[in-house]
This record gives sequence, C-alpha cells and structure tokens, in this order.
Amino acid sequence: MSGAAEKLPEWDLSHLYAGPEDKALAAGLDEAAKRAEDFARRYRGKLAKLDGAGLGAAIAEYEALSELLGKATSYAQLLFAADAADPGSGRFMQGIRERATDISTHTLFFTLELNRLDDSVLEAQLAAPEAGRYRPWVRDVRVFREHQLSDDLEKLLHEKSPSGRTAWGRLFEETFAHMRFSVDGEERTISDTLNLLSDEDGELRRKAAKALGAGLKGEIRLLTLITNTLAKDKEVEDAWRNYPRPVSGRNLGNQVEDDVVEALVGSVRDASPDLAHRYYRLKARWFGVDVLDYWDRNAPLPGGGGKRYSWDQARDLVLGAYAAFSPVMAAAARRFFDGNWIDAALRPGKDSGAFSHPTVPSAHPYILMNFHGKARDVMTLAHELGHGVHQMLSADQGALMAETPLTLAETASVFGEMLAFRAMLDGEDDAARRRVLLAAKVEDMLNTVVRQIAFHEFETRVHDQRKEGELSAEQLGGAWMEAQRASLGPAIRFDEGYRNFWAYIPHFVHTPFYVYAYAFGDCLVNSLYGVFQDGEEGFQDKYLDMLRAGGTLRHKELLAPFGLDASDSGFWKRGLSVVSAFIDELEAM
Repeated sequence: MSGAAEKLPEWDLSHLYAGPEDKALAAGLDEAAKRAEDFARRYRGKLAKLDGAGLGAAIAEYEALSELLGKATSYAQLLFAADAADPGSGRFMQGIRERATDISTHTLFFTLELNRLDDSVLEAQLAAPEAGRYRPWVRDVRVFREHQLSDDLEKLLHEKSPSGRTAWGRLFEETFAHMRFSVDGEERTISDTLNLLSDEDGELRRKAAKALGAGLKGEIRLLTLITNTLAKDKEVEDAWRNYPRPVSGRNLGNQVEDDVVEALVGSVRDASPDLAHRYYRLKARWFGVDVLDYWDRNAPLPGGGGKRYSWDQARDLVLGAYAAFSPVMAAAARRFFDGNWIDAALRPGKDSGAFSHPTVPSAHPYILMNFHGKARDVMTLAHELGHGVHQMLSADQGALMAETPLTLAETASVFGEMLAFRAMLDGEDDAARRRVLLAAKVEDMLNTVVRQIAFHEFETRVHDQRKEGELSAEQLGGAWMEAQRASLGPAIRFDEGYRNFWAYIPHFVHTPFYVYAYAFGDCLVNSLYGVFQDGEEGFQDKYLDMLRAGGTLRHKELLAPFGLDASDSGFWKRGLSVVSAFIDELEAM
C-alpha cells in the first residue's frame, strides 16, 4: 500500500498551544519579557561578584527564560513547516521571532559577561554544586570567547537577525513551498518530484529529473542571490570574529576538532573509488548499461518488486526493531504514535524534508516527514524516531544542556536506521529481495556519507570563492558538477539540467556546514554497531547512557566506554569498511 492511499497521521500541536490566538501564548511571552528585564536589572555587570550559589541561581533563571521563549518559537516554526505556503503562518512565525529577539536582547549580556570572567573567578564559582551542575554548558559557551565581539556589536547582530539570515531562510522556504514542477502534465510539489526519482518507472524518473532541473532553472536568479547573500553575510561576520576558515565556527559548535573533520573528509574522499564508484559500476551492470543517468542513481533494482509499506507496517517494523534492541527505546518511540507527535501526511506547501524538532524539555519532540510508502520512508521514520528518542532521553539535562552537537545528534538517528534495516533484512528469506534491501541500504549509506561529504566540499568551494566576488549561477553549477563527478564517479552521467540541483539543498541556507555531520554520524554508528555485534557486555545500557548525556559530554568521553576514538586515524576507515563489505556481498551475489 502506498502512503498516498491511506490516512496518514498529522501532528497535534495543541500540546504546545491551542492555536496562534491562544491566550497562554501571549501570556507566556509577556511573562518572559518581564522576567528578562528583571534578570538584566539584577545581574548585568555583577557576575564576577556572585558566589557559586548565586551564579547557579542566575544560570537557572536564564535557562527558565530560554524554555519560555523556546516553546513559543518552536510552535511557530512547526506551524510554518506544516504549511509554508500559507502567508498567515509565515507572518505568525516572523512576529514570534521578532518578539523573542526583542525579549532575549535583555539577556544577551549574560553569556557575553560570563565569557569575560577570569578563569580563577569562574572556577571558584563552579566549585559550588549550584553552579557546578552547569559546568558543561559554561564550557561550551566559553569555547567562543576568542571570537566574541563587543557587547554593542553582539546586540546589533542579535537584533538584526530576524531581518537578516533568518529572513533569507524564510524566503527560500516560501519559494519552494509555492514552486510546482510539471511532470507528464501534472503540477507537482518538490517533495512529490524528488520522490519520483526513486520510482520504478524509468521514464517517469527521467521526466521528474528534467522537470526538477527546469523548475530550478526558472528560479535560479533568486536562489543564486540567496546563496551569494548568505555566503557574504557569513564571510563578513567570520572576519569580525576572526574565524580562520568558513567551517571553523561550525566545528566549534559541534565540539569537534578541525583535524578530526579533516580526517573524516579525507578518508571519505580517498574511499570514494572503492565505495561509490565501485557500487555504481555494479548497478550500471545490473541495468545492462555502461553508465547510469543521474536520475537512475536511486532507481529500484530491475526485478526488485518495489515493495510498498503501509503506515501501520512501517510503525510496527520500526517499533519491533527498537524493542529487540531495548524496551526503553521502544517505549519512548511508541509515545510518538500514541500522542500524535508525527506529521507524515502529504500536503502541498508542507516542508519537503524530514526532521525531529526537540521543542523544549518541558514538552516533547515532534517529527515531520512525507510518507510515500517506500522502504526509504521506513528508514526515514526509523531515522527521525532515533532523533526523537534521543531528544526525550536527554530532556532531563534541561534546556541548556539537552541539545547535542550536530555530529552526535546524528548518531542516534543513524543507529535507529541500522536497527530497522537489520530487522528488514533478517525477516527476508527471498534472495532477490535481500539483494534489493542490501542495495538500498548501500545507496542510503552512500547518500549519507559520500554524497554529504561532496556537499561539504561544494559548500567549502562556494564560501572560499565568494571571497573573490559574487558567484554566477554558472560558477555555482560548475562547482557542484565538479564535486559530484569526483564523488560519484564515471559510472554516473550528468546533463546540463543537473547543474542547478545544488539550489534545493536547504542545509546550505539554514545551517552552513551542517552536512558533514551526517557522514560523521554514519561512520560513527558503523563502528558503534560493530561493537554491539561483537557482543560488548552491557552495550544497551552504555548506549542509553550516551543518549541521556545530551550535550554534557564530548565525543571522546561518549565513545570511550565503547573503546572508540574518533581522533584515531583508523576510526573512520573502520566505519567506511562496513559499506565496502556490503558492496563486496552484493558483488558476490
């Protein structure tokens, strides 16, 4: 059964607020405004004179304010993601963002002043249990000390944010919400069009690819302007903050060293011929050709049967896989279904991607996805539930320490995918069907690892070249094609229509240099899953403790109980060898 043929769940946001006009929403923002002004009166310029208990109380108040504002902004973002084509939801989100920015301007001094404290003063304060509880958060705030600007400049950047980067991001989302792509005379959303690229019908895949390319070309001037503007905006701010490279700020936020990221990128680049190049040569042979057109890259295998899943089947498969690993994980995941925390329905105007939004610890996460009934959609459900379970388990750390860096945030999601894949593979006796499942998993891993690192290298080129001046659509397309050819290899054939495919990737707009986190998480999980398969004693308990830690521990501390070290040169090769072994198995079939 396909996802479009059944009633799919839509989330119930009344757990946050009854609606945009809910009096509790306005009251919460009014309360936050009063508390923020009072917070500033009591603490501005006085942090160095506080004792440990006093600093702990101040941080606790700051955390409570973050929770109040986070609940309102999360609600607005979720409404917008559900229907970005609705002008009302866009105006509502912008209004909430502007109000939240105005309120948080009063508390902006807090982290700036915290970063100016002498180490000896701060260490004495953190010796008290009230402040010591927040030591991990203080550590992560002070990572940015050397890149902090004057208070006036920080305030200016903060107050301008709703009319700056976030406004350009909103323009990007609304543009795609309104875009339609003509496939066989039918006007389709971008989600529908992208879904057709993995359809069983090769001619339909071709038409969808051509339509996507034509649609992007029609908006390429606007999308090029958005990209250039945001890249220049980042370049200016990075220069003021003395970041040596465009990726440096992201690495600090991800709590990962530059050399670790460089080792990951280099390892994937070096492994691409053994992984993507080799696999796509194999897939081309299965299709009886020497090279594959790019619209066939994610095509179902010939004779694969194209199995479809109903929503209930997808839910039961994922929950069963989670339960086989840990009843705790399964119980947490089941709450998303029982509580209507998932929006999987297919609607015009809806965000075309998938995410699990943590909202705030006092509430619960929400998952958005577009369920078409394919095996990949089952994997997406497992992926986002991994995020959701992680966010629920880490909520006890509080609003300031529940969130994990992007690199570790992808660990639970990719691990959830692996559990679901193993359940699907173990439950399949038919050899042909097993090959289809294994090939689909390899393709997902290549998309997560090789393709995302290609995205990272494209992004790096764009930000480096933007320093020399505004980039044309032709230059952006050239950088895109160069990165794609190098990563995917000679068995994939491109045409001019593919040159603009960079333009629909939302991470380039919303979260620069996010994408390497996917590869980080996939390789990490491959190594982690290997430890699990080797029968590590107490693995499940260690894994759940890792998720519960939220953002309190760094990757070295989190991986140490499993005997893993991401700074070890062999770590990434171990993760990539899992993909290589799957390809070996496919070649032997």
